[in-house]
Amino acid sequence: MKKFGRRVILAASAGAVLAPAATARRAAAQGAFPDRPIRLIVPAGAGGPTDVVARLLQPQLSQILGQSVVVENKAGASGSIGTAGVATSPPDGHTLLLAPSTNAVFPAIYGKTLSYDAEKAFVGISYVASVPLIIVAPTDGAKDLKQLIAMLREAPEKYSYASSGNGGIIHMAGFLFAEKVGAKALHVPYRGSAPGLIDTVAGRHAYQIDTLGSSKGFIDAGKLRVLAVAADKRIAPLPDVPTVEEVAGFKFSIDTWYVAQAPAATPRPIVEKLNAVFNKALATPDVVKRMGELAITPVQSSPDEATKYFNSQLAFWDPIVKASGAKPE
Repeated sequence: MKKFGRRVILAASAGAVLAPAATARRAAAQGAFPDRPIRLIVPAGAGGPTDVVARLLQPQLSQILGQSVVVENKAGASGSIGTAGVATSPPDGHTLLLAPSTNAVFPAIYGKTLSYDAEKAFVGISYVASVPLIIVAPTDGAKDLKQLIAMLREAPEKYSYASSGNGGIIHMAGFLFAEKVGAKALHVPYRGSAPGLIDTVAGRHAYQIDTLGSSKGFIDAGKLRVLAVAADKRIAPLPDVPTVEEVAGFKFSIDTWYVAQAPAATPRPIVEKLNAVFNKALATPDVVKRMGELAITPVQSSPDEATKYFNSQLAFWDPIVKASGAKPE
């Protein structure tokens, strides 16, 4: 497994030499990590896709670390509120961020009004997982994807779709789908996927694009119908559900993903230890099984790969978001 982390250079006066006792104390302190519970910040509401992934991992992370890992939901402003809180936290490894793909999108919306630099404020810990999106509709709505497309085309501005927040991946996916079918639909953002899905179940929206993890409870209860998978191929948990391309004839493959991050100045030994812990947790049979049931693909990575991937996504989404015309909440 590759190893990577930002090397932290301790500033010292020219010619100064650290005393052996101070060096020993520092080594001991690093060796004791973690010495208190770790906060894993989810910058979205409870019950949404990011929350699902965090809570799947939480028991394993706690067990491997020998210290409690507490999942905290801090939603708002497309996730920028919770994210900003981690950016300014002490870089000691005790406050981490589970950054969803939306975190690579909203910097293009908020721009210089963000209180942190999305590319420089964090160091990657682990590229945790990727998840294909699905298109769902209320059970008294469209019976299949063909019918949904026909509805949107016949009444371009009559119908709406829900998302987990303005300018996020879910928003962008809903917008792009309507654009692809040559229609317009009203975007209604929520503070997380769960409240949006509740209103979709109630028939207030024609469709919502989300993950199987956040939608599964409603699907299993017969309150939502899965119309299609936004992926290159069908997924194992939904073998009878077609891809968008199979029905509509155009490619429409969008993954959500999750990257664990820490404040940028977090010491390399702590970054590497956390990376090993995440990789071990992601490889445990229980996590692999439960993620597989939700069409979530766990990813083994180095910190370097996690950082590089996140930054590449910032560059990828920037022009797309700007073209969509999405505005700050």
